[in-house]
Amino acid sequence: MTTSPRFRSAPSATHEVLNQVPPLTGHDVADDSALTEAVEREGAGWSLIELHRLGGLAASEDPQRWGDEANRYEPRLRTHDRYGNRIDEIEFHPSWHQLLDVAVGAGLAGASWADPSPGAHVARAAGFFTWTQVEAGHGCPVSMTYAAVPVLRGTPELAAIYEPGLTSRDYDPGLRTPSGKRGLLAGMAMTEKQGGSDLQASTTSATPIGDGTYLLRGHKWFTSAPMCDVFLVLAQSPAGLSCFLVPRVLPGGERNVFRIQRLKDKLGNRSNASGEPEFDDTVGWLVGEEGRGVRTIIEMVALTRLDCTIGSAAGIRAALVQAIHHARHRSAFGRLLVDQPLMTAVLADLAVESEAATALAMRLAGAVDRAARGDERERAFARLATAVGKYWVCKRQPFAVAEALECLGGNGYVEESGLPRLYREAPLNSLWEGSGNVQALDALRALARTPDTADIFFAEVDAAGGADPRLDTATADLRRTLGAGAPGGGSNGSAASGGGSAVEGQARRIVERMALVLQGSLLVRHAPAAVADAFCASRLAGDWGHAFGTLPSGVDTAAIVARAAPRYEPR
Repeated sequence: MTTSPRFRSAPSATHEVLNQVPPLTGHDVADDSALTEAVEREGAGWSLIELHRLGGLAASEDPQRWGDEANRYEPRLRTHDRYGNRIDEIEFHPSWHQLLDVAVGAGLAGASWADPSPGAHVARAAGFFTWTQVEAGHGCPVSMTYAAVPVLRGTPELAAIYEPGLTSRDYDPGLRTPSGKRGLLAGMAMTEKQGGSDLQASTTSATPIGDGTYLLRGHKWFTSAPMCDVFLVLAQSPAGLSCFLVPRVLPGGERNVFRIQRLKDKLGNRSNASGEPEFDDTVGWLVGEEGRGVRTIIEMVALTRLDCTIGSAAGIRAALVQAIHHARHRSAFGRLLVDQPLMTAVLADLAVESEAATALAMRLAGAVDRAARGDERERAFARLATAVGKYWVCKRQPFAVAEALECLGGNGYVEESGLPRLYREAPLNSLWEGSGNVQALDALRALARTPDTADIFFAEVDAAGGADPRLDTATADLRRTLGAGAPGGGSNGSAASGGGSAVEGQARRIVERMALVLQGSLLVRHAPAAVADAFCASRLAGDWGHAFGTLPSGVDTAAIVARAAPRYEPR
C-alpha cells in the first residue's frame, strides 16, 4: 500500500532560525556618548583609554557568561566545617570571583582614594557604570569598600592598618588575617529588624573592656556581602550610638564572632549574599567619636548612595542598549523595528531617560571628586544633589527596564535574554541605603540645615538660564516652591525650612521637580539639541504621556536613537 502524496512529510526544515537577533557582543559598552562626554567635562578625560578597554571586556562573551552564572548558581552559607567548628563562610560560584577580580583590578573599589589625579573619582564612577552593566550584584562589596575609606581616615590609627588593603587593586578572597592579604573588601552592618532606617532604634550593644576595644552583642537584620574582610557596625556604647570597625579575622589570626544566621532569599541581586550576622562578644574598634555613630557612618552612606544612582543609570543604559540592538535586527511587517515610527518613539524616550540619568550621575561623581580635594561648595552641592539624584534616578529604573523588556516582546521575558535579571534588579537601588521617602526628606533637611545649599543648587541650574524657556519656567516654579526668591536671594522659605507635616507630605513632589530641573539644566548645556528639546518638552513642559513612547510631535527621535545605539554595524 502506498502513502498518498497528500500526507508525505514536506522536505523543508521545521526549525530553521530566521529573523532572530544575534548575541549582543563585540562592541564597547563604554562607547556611549553621554558617558564619555561627561567623563571629559568632569575632568577625567585622561582615563578614557582604560575605560574603553574595560568597556570592550564588558561586551565580550566570557563576562556575559560570568554574570549569568553568578546569578544562576547562588551563594551558599556554610555555618560549620566538617568537624563542627563554626566558620560562617559563603561559597560563591567561580564566576562571582571573576567579576570581582576585574572590578577591583580596574580600581572600582577603594583605589581612587590613593590616586592623587584630579578626576580619579570620576574615572572610577565611569568604570563602575560600565562594568556593572555586566552584572550588578558584585557591585555591592565594591561600592562599600570605596565608601569605607574616607570614614576610616577619621581614625588615623585604623586607616594606617586597613587603608592599604582597601585601596589595593588586588582581589584576594578568603577569610585570613587582614594584614596578610593583598587586598581587602569592606561592608557595613547598620539596620536591625525593629528599626530599619531608624538607626537610633538599634539595640546592638558595645561594651568597652579597657584595652581600646569593645565587645559587641546583638543581631543585624540586613547585611550584604557578609564575606567581606571588615565591617563598619553601629552599636550602642555608653555614650550612645557609635560606629565600630569589626574585622572577620582578628590581628592574631583567630576568627572574630560573626555568626551568619541565614542568607536572605531576595527578589533580585541573587549573586550577592545578604545575611543576618549575630555578634556575641565580637571585638570591635571605635571609629570616629563615641556617641556620634550616625554622623560617622553617614559619609559612607553618602558614597554608597552615589553608587546607587550610578548603578541605576547603568541599569537603564544596559536595558536601552538591549532594546535598540533588538530593534536594529528584528523585522516585522516588512521593516526593521527600529525603522517603525512608534518603536523609534519608544526607544528615543528611553534614550532621553538614559542620557538624563547618566548626566546627573556623572555630575554627582564630579562633585564628589572636587569635594575630596577640598571644594566645600561642591561638597554642599553633593550633599543635596546626591539625595535628589538617588531618589529620582533609582525611581525611574524599574519603569525604563520594563519598557525595554517589552521592546523584545516574549524574547525579553525569557531568562536567556538577560532582561529578567535586569528587571529583578531594578527596584533594589531605590530602597538600598534609604528608601524614596528617606531620600526626599533628607533633601529637605539638607536645604534646611545649610542656608546656602539652595543657592548652590540654583547656581548649578542657572548655568543654563535663558537657553530654554521651558527650563526657565520650571526653575522659576521650583524656586517659588522652595521659597528661595531671586537668584542669590537666600533659601529661607517655607519648603526649604523642612518643617511641618504639610511640607513632609509634599517632599517627593518637591524633590522630583528638583531632579528634573537639574537634569534639564545638564542636558540643555551639554546634550545635543534633539535630546535637550525632547527632555524639556516632555519632562518640564508636560507635553508627555504617562508611558514611554509618548514624546511630543516634532522631536527628532531618529537622531536620539542613533546617538544612543551601540557602536557596531547591524548584521
